[in-house]
Amino acid sequence: MDNPTYYQQLQRPSWAPPSSVFAPVWSVLYVLIALSFGTVFLKGIQGKLPFIVVLPFMLNILFNVIYTPIQFGLKNNYLATLDIFLVLGTLLWALIAIHPRIAWIAYINIPYLLWVSFATVLQCTVTYLNR
Repeated sequence: MDNPTYYQQLQRPSWAPPSSVFAPVWSVLYVLIALSFGTVFLKGIQGKLPFIVVLPFMLNILFNVIYTPIQFGLKNNYLATLDIFLVLGTLLWALIAIHPRIAWIAYINIPYLLWVSFATVLQCTVTYLNR
């Protein structure tokens, strides 16, 4: 969270975690992402994976990275909601695409998938409450 004051000012559901939870969760997830996505990118560069398998991983990183500037820089809940759906969609696409080739990458990203699914519901709820 680049702007925890902004997050505190938003109306949030009672089940929303405190802002202090986000950094530790993302720290663990980014280790898993670096390991798994790094493997995908390396195998893509080496020509061991087709571009169509690497593409959703590339898009996922892009959408993941731009979420914070959208939500906490632009303070735009609607664009952040669109973006989190893109994060979730590209992650699902990536895991489905990689599973037949390198199954452990799909499995190691299950915590990321669960967190992004939760974050999507949370973002939708925050957007609704702050419309």
